[in-house]
Amino acid sequence: MIIISTFVLLVFLYSLVSRRLAHTIFTGPIVFTVAGMALVLALPVLRQLDADLEAFLLLAEVGLVLTLFADATRINLEVLEANEKLPVRLLGIGMLPTILLGAAGAAIIFPHLSIWEAGILAAILAPTDAGLGEVVVSSPRVPTRIRQALSVEAGLNDGLAVPFLMFFIALAEVGTQGAGAVLMRFVVEQLGFGALVGAVIGLAGGWLLGLAKRKEWMSESLQPLGLVALPLLCVMGIEPVGGSMFIAGYVAGIAVQIGFREAGEQTVEFTEGWGRLLDFFVFFFFGMLAARAWTQLSLPLLVYAVMSLTAVRMLPVAMALIGTRLSAATVVFMGWFGPRGLASIVLGLVYLEQESHLPGESTIKLAVMTTVLLSILAHGLSAMPGIGLYARKVAALDGSAPEHLEPTGSKPLS
Repeated sequence: MIIISTFVLLVFLYSLVSRRLAHTIFTGPIVFTVAGMALVLALPVLRQLDADLEAFLLLAEVGLVLTLFADATRINLEVLEANEKLPVRLLGIGMLPTILLGAAGAAIIFPHLSIWEAGILAAILAPTDAGLGEVVVSSPRVPTRIRQALSVEAGLNDGLAVPFLMFFIALAEVGTQGAGAVLMRFVVEQLGFGALVGAVIGLAGGWLLGLAKRKEWMSESLQPLGLVALPLLCVMGIEPVGGSMFIAGYVAGIAVQIGFREAGEQTVEFTEGWGRLLDFFVFFFFGMLAARAWTQLSLPLLVYAVMSLTAVRMLPVAMALIGTRLSAATVVFMGWFGPRGLASIVLGLVYLEQESHLPGESTIKLAVMTTVLLSILAHGLSAMPGIGLYARKVAALDGSAPEHLEPTGSKPLS
């Protein structure tokens, strides 16, 4: 009750001044992460509440399933192909090099990790977080097409990172258990069963929602609620078969659009309301976990965190943007503002919940924690100054520069 009461009170207080804080360094993730850390440091007894933390982990996982579902419902070809296919470049060309560089860096800085454990760490830290970079993707001072590309990338790369994470976990367990069946189990159960359950629920749910709308059986106000029930059904439906609830939720979000094309519009209300509440809770929960492990942080962990947020992110972005004629300032801006947040936190928790008991588990946990903490602070503090500097650079560009072109395509993910 102490944890819940503190969080609810903080949500209330933050809501009172949220507009005043919107353009300051006191972002929601910073406020709730620091509050979670402060609560544990102030009340050391909370460090022993492992049972309660397991319950909060489940809530965080459900929050990610809902987020993946909502993101997937807003996938369409117009968005992906808009603006010289910038989102496709960032996702298709940038994702794999990000994971490879992250794994290579982890293998060098943490030589005791196996190559598959290094891959696990890289996959967890591959997704970016639009919520953590909300000031950037919503600022009118940043060219619209750049904001759209970063927003779409952050909305989709968490779903793309999940299969890589599951794959590396399977390979790491094969190495420790000496059983090739482990790999097959993960591929079939986690990916195959997850996709199957998601497709069935998404197709059936979308058809029923579409039918109810056409027949005017469904109240307009309850359409978002009926839609959001589908990823929750994925969470419950996946339990008997042992698949991935995240794969199921993501696939369901894609499949539901076949029968219910308005799905993307309907999930916006959830994302901006209850979805944000869940995001704040995950950061609060993360702050509590970080405070429990504060004394274990070290210089190699900090070095990896810096590398993950700079070279590992920025080099693949630069590769992805070759041929777009975007200025060096834009390439650096898009490379830097790839914060690690919500998805990395929950994917890290998902890995721990697998109970693989790999030799490098402690290092992976601490590296994820250090990187996300540094990202929350570094990207939060640099957002406003970075936007101002970039806006001046863009204003000095020739009028025919790609940054000044009007964006094409439909509204992106938010």
